Amino acid sequence: MIAAVIFTLTYVGIALGKIPGAGLDRTGIALLGAIAMVGFGVLTPEAAFHAIDLSTLLLLYSLMIISAQLRLGGFYTWSASGILALMTRPKLFLLTCMVLSAFLSALLANDIVCFAFTPVLAASLLQARLNPLPFLLGLAVASNIGSAATIIGNPQNMLIGQVGQLDFGGFLLWSGPPSAMALLAGYIIICWGYRNKMSLTPPAGQEVPAGDWPAFNPWQTCKGIVAIIVLIALFFTPLPREVAAISIAGLLLCSRKQKTRDILGLVDWHLITLFCALFILINGLLQHQGFHNLAAQLAGKGFDLHSLTVLTWTATILSNIFSNVPAVMLLLPFLSPDNPAEWYTLALASTFAGNLFLLGSIANLIVVEQASAAGIRIAFRDHAAIGIPVTLASLLILTLWIRL
Repeated sequence: MIAAVIFTLTYVGIALGKIPGAGLDRTGIALLGAIAMVGFGVLTPEAAFHAIDLSTLLLLYSLMIISAQLRLGGFYTWSASGILALMTRPKLFLLTCMVLSAFLSALLANDIVCFAFTPVLAASLLQARLNPLPFLLGLAVASNIGSAATIIGNPQNMLIGQVGQLDFGGFLLWSGPPSAMALLAGYIIICWGYRNKMSLTPPAGQEVPAGDWPAFNPWQTCKGIVAIIVLIALFFTPLPREVAAISIAGLLLCSRKQKTRDILGLVDWHLITLFCALFILINGLLQHQGFHNLAAQLAGKGFDLHSLTVLTWTATILSNIFSNVPAVMLLLPFLSPDNPAEWYTLALASTFAGNLFLLGSIANLIVVEQASAAGIRIAFRDHAAIGIPVTLASLLILTLWIRL
């Protein structure tokens, strides 16, 4: 009973995003819930420690180090700057920007891609006197969609891939086509929504922010690219993914130029803490007898999470209430280990759901905050006008893909 109460209160706090009158955010709330699970005796400290999936954390941590290597080497700035010559053809530029961000997000953390790309795009769009909204929204939408295609595209996919012991190639073959179709649908929707509005000039007198981004270093960038290529190759071998990833990350830390402190300073410890807390929370809930009978009770009422369509819309709703990582952790115990399609569906649905509203994805918030620093305001309704139809189209594509 105590476990259920702690879990319920914690997830309500996660859904709210904060506690009124306190400085707690979602990670702080989840951490307090995990502490309560131990403090009230639901889990022993040893059991709480063993509840944490170390393989998932190692994979996430390692990919953050590889992304940091590329960021410090100026790779993201160089990539974004490389397509600026296409700005004279706005629709082609939008397509190229979305494809590039989707591709990079499939291989690296989508949050990092948005963090690095947004300032460069914002400054360049203002300089070219283009309407920045369709391009920045396209960046956010594409990074979310692209990250759905692979196991390493975003944190929730890493979790699903590790817990479900999914094959990297099998995941890509199943998730890649609907992600590509959703990306195309997103592009068409943005083009339609901003038809004849891509060349609007910014307000008179608006200053173009000066760029202060990492300088492009060919050697450091090359190291990061080689690391990604080798890592992807190792994913197709019997070597455990987390072992391959942490080994590559360790080699990158052996640098004469890049300081370890600088690289580790770009690791998202906030997200890693959230993962640890959620692992403990879910494990504590599993101690409650009623939870084990919940799936059967739901199925008896016609709500069967083994139905891929039901799972799709459940993941979408929960991802927009709790955020996608907590939602995925909540749904994982209900999945069948013998049916990979359930795990693929959860990965795609929870990621596509991030485009529905502005608060549905950290990548969305990063784009909005970075754009704001450049004097560009992206309102909730601006995002919703694109995000809602893009998400509905993406989920329709996923539903059709499931039926095929």
